[in-house]
Amino acid sequence: MDFKKYLVEGNKKVQLQDYATKEDHGFTEDELRDEILPESIDKLKELHWRLHAAEKRGIVVVLQAMDAAGKDEAISYIFSNLTAQGLKTASFQKPSETELKHDYLWRIREGLPARGQVGILNRSHYEEVIAPKVHKDQLKDEMYPEDMEKDEVWPMRYRQIKDFEQHLDENGFEVIKFFFNMSKEEQRERLLERLKNPEKNWEFSFNDIKERRHWDTYQEAFEDMLEHTSTDFAPWYVLPADDELYSRYVITEVMVDCLNKIDPQFPEISDEDQEKLDEAIEELENEEN
Repeated sequence: MDFKKYLVEGNKKVQLQDYATKEDHGFTEDELRDEILPESIDKLKELHWRLHAAEKRGIVVVLQAMDAAGKDEAISYIFSNLTAQGLKTASFQKPSETELKHDYLWRIREGLPARGQVGILNRSHYEEVIAPKVHKDQLKDEMYPEDMEKDEVWPMRYRQIKDFEQHLDENGFEVIKFFFNMSKEEQRERLLERLKNPEKNWEFSFNDIKERRHWDTYQEAFEDMLEHTSTDFAPWYVLPADDELYSRYVITEVMVDCLNKIDPQFPEISDEDQEKLDEAIEELENEEN
């Protein structure tokens, strides 16, 4: 797969209309579901085992999108296949009262993975350059320098976020970011399905409708975010999210590529431990039933 076509070049003007929300990739739904995705996930699973065993590097995966774009489903479909000990998932919504008393990156730290883990941020620190930009009343005076105008906050935060992600990268944690590029019509259909299907009513929030009314403003905020925060050390990938199965395939292949570059290896056993291992094998083999 040529997943690099979904990669956002840093500091290059981004217009989401230039990225497909669905494309003719040549696979049938059955092929993706029954053959291609399982094979890709198996590769990811094996590499993740090695990452977890080595405990030298970690990966931070950022998922951002409008409501109903498929983030939760991608987590369940892909990452539930990985060993639980090597996986950490965190979801970030509107900041709590306690979180608002700290800097906006403070709450993210708790969701970061340890070495040997893949950490999934279902929404993330990027909420702080999206929601407050759309709903300007969310940005309080105490959240930025006194001599700064509100419009100057966003370039400052983009720089801070890039510094934060570079810090993670330089300390052994890869950062990979996926934006689910869903069409407005597709969101409409998915929200209607949630409303009309009794088995999916629990997924629906009336706030989804409220936020949908700001669709165009959100798209502008996403474009600005992608343009100013995609870097070599923490790239953004724009997924054709109207096609859920294919988007999951892109995510999996990007993850496999990242892990192949890390090339984690199972730890080598020392001579002393090998001797103990041989003794344990001998003891068990000679044990009376």
